[in-house]
Amino acid sequence: MIAIRRALAPLRKVFTAHPPVPVPPRDPARPRHNVFEAAATYVTASVEEDTDRLDDAAGWVAPDALAFGINELACRAVIALARERDEPVEAVARGLLGLPGAQPAGAAPGRREPTLRQELNQ
Repeated sequence: MIAIRRALAPLRKVFTAHPPVPVPPRDPARPRHNVFEAAATYVTASVEEDTDRLDDAAGWVAPDALAFGINELACRAVIALARERDEPVEAVARGLLGLPGAQPAGAAPGRREPTLRQELNQ
Protein backbone atom coordinates (compact mmCIF):
# COMPACT_ATOMS: atom_id res chain seq x y z
CA MET A 1 0.00 0.00 0.00
CA ILE A 2 2.84 2.36 0.81
CA ALA A 3 4.46 1.60 -2.54
CA ILE A 4 1.28 2.58 -4.36
CA ARG A 5 1.07 5.88 -2.46
CA ARG A 6 4.68 6.66 -3.32
CA ALA A 7 4.07 5.81 -6.96
CA LEU A 8 0.98 8.05 -7.10
CA ALA A 9 2.51 10.95 -5.17
CA PRO A 10 3.73 12.80 -8.30
CA LEU A 11 0.24 12.58 -9.80
CA ARG A 12 -1.31 14.01 -6.66
CA LYS A 13 1.03 17.01 -6.94
CA VAL A 14 -0.02 17.58 -10.56
CA PHE A 15 -3.73 17.57 -9.76
CA THR A 16 -3.44 19.68 -6.59
CA ALA A 17 -0.84 22.14 -7.90
CA HIS A 18 -3.38 24.01 -10.03
CA PRO A 19 -6.49 25.33 -8.33
CA PRO A 20 -9.73 24.95 -10.29
CA VAL A 21 -10.56 27.77 -12.67
CA PRO A 22 -13.46 29.79 -11.32
CA VAL A 23 -16.57 29.80 -13.48
CA PRO A 24 -17.84 33.30 -14.18
CA PRO A 25 -21.36 33.98 -12.93
CA ARG A 26 -24.11 33.62 -15.50
CA ASP A 27 -25.43 36.84 -17.01
CA PRO A 28 -29.14 36.91 -16.09
CA ALA A 29 -29.91 39.10 -19.13
CA ARG A 30 -28.63 36.40 -21.48
CA PRO A 31 -31.08 33.52 -22.02
CA ARG A 32 -29.93 29.96 -21.29
CA HIS A 33 -29.89 27.51 -24.16
CA ASN A 34 -29.39 23.80 -24.03
CA VAL A 35 -27.46 21.63 -26.48
CA PHE A 36 -30.53 20.50 -28.38
CA GLU A 37 -31.92 24.03 -28.82
CA ALA A 38 -28.54 25.11 -30.15
CA ALA A 39 -28.32 22.16 -32.53
CA ALA A 40 -31.85 22.62 -33.87
CA THR A 41 -31.32 26.34 -34.44
CA TYR A 42 -27.88 25.78 -35.97
CA VAL A 43 -29.14 23.14 -38.43
CA THR A 44 -32.23 25.18 -39.32
CA ALA A 45 -30.12 28.28 -39.92
CA SER A 46 -27.71 26.24 -42.04
CA VAL A 47 -30.52 24.92 -44.24
CA GLU A 48 -31.99 28.41 -44.58
CA GLU A 49 -28.49 29.87 -45.14
CA ASP A 50 -29.03 32.40 -42.34
CA THR A 51 -25.47 33.19 -41.26
CA ASP A 52 -26.52 35.54 -38.44
CA ARG A 53 -28.62 32.85 -36.70
CA LEU A 54 -25.93 30.29 -37.48
CA ASP A 55 -23.29 32.36 -35.69
CA ASP A 56 -25.67 33.11 -32.84
CA ALA A 57 -26.52 29.44 -32.24
CA ALA A 58 -22.85 28.48 -32.46
CA GLY A 59 -22.14 30.72 -29.47
CA TRP A 60 -24.83 29.26 -27.21
CA VAL A 61 -22.89 26.15 -26.19
CA ALA A 62 -19.36 24.79 -26.44
CA PRO A 63 -18.32 23.57 -29.91
CA ASP A 64 -18.06 19.94 -28.81
CA ALA A 65 -21.52 20.14 -27.23
CA LEU A 66 -22.92 21.63 -30.43
CA ALA A 67 -21.34 18.80 -32.46
CA PHE A 68 -22.93 16.28 -30.10
CA GLY A 69 -26.34 17.94 -30.47
CA ILE A 70 -26.09 18.02 -34.27
CA ASN A 71 -25.08 14.35 -34.31
CA GLU A 72 -28.01 13.45 -32.07
CA LEU A 73 -30.39 15.43 -34.26
CA ALA A 74 -29.07 13.70 -37.39
CA CYS A 75 -29.45 10.25 -35.82
CA ARG A 76 -33.01 10.94 -34.71
CA ALA A 77 -33.94 12.39 -38.10
CA VAL A 78 -32.56 9.40 -40.03
CA ILE A 79 -34.31 6.95 -37.71
CA ALA A 80 -37.62 8.80 -38.05
CA LEU A 81 -37.30 8.94 -41.84
CA ALA A 82 -36.39 5.25 -42.03
CA ARG A 83 -39.49 4.35 -40.00
CA GLU A 84 -41.65 6.60 -42.17
CA ARG A 85 -40.30 5.02 -45.37
CA ASP A 86 -40.18 1.52 -43.87
CA GLU A 87 -36.57 1.17 -45.02
CA PRO A 88 -33.31 0.23 -43.29
CA VAL A 89 -31.60 3.09 -41.48
CA GLU A 90 -28.37 2.62 -43.44
CA ALA A 91 -30.20 2.81 -46.78
CA VAL A 92 -31.86 6.06 -45.73
CA ALA A 93 -28.63 7.58 -44.41
CA ARG A 94 -26.68 6.63 -47.54
CA GLY A 95 -29.52 7.86 -49.76
CA LEU A 96 -29.66 11.26 -48.06
CA LEU A 97 -25.94 11.66 -48.71
CA GLY A 98 -26.16 10.35 -52.27
CA LEU A 99 -23.84 7.42 -51.54
CA PRO A 100 -23.92 4.16 -53.50
CA GLY A 101 -25.66 1.16 -51.98
CA ALA A 102 -28.69 3.10 -50.87
CA GLN A 103 -31.37 1.21 -52.79
CA PRO A 104 -34.67 1.41 -50.92
CA ALA A 105 -37.07 -1.49 -51.20
CA GLY A 106 -38.81 -1.53 -54.59
CA ALA A 107 -36.57 1.12 -56.18
CA ALA A 108 -35.41 0.83 -59.75
CA PRO A 109 -31.76 -0.25 -60.06
CA GLY A 110 -29.38 2.57 -60.90
CA ARG A 111 -31.76 5.24 -59.61
CA ARG A 112 -30.32 7.35 -56.81
CA GLU A 113 -32.31 9.02 -54.11
CA PRO A 114 -31.93 12.82 -54.15
CA THR A 115 -29.81 14.31 -51.41
CA LEU A 116 -31.42 16.42 -48.71
CA ARG A 117 -30.16 19.63 -50.31
CA GLN A 118 -31.56 18.55 -53.69
CA GLU A 119 -34.94 17.83 -52.09
CA LEU A 120 -34.98 21.20 -50.34
CA ASN A 121 -34.02 23.11 -53.49
CA GLN A 122 -36.87 21.63 -55.56
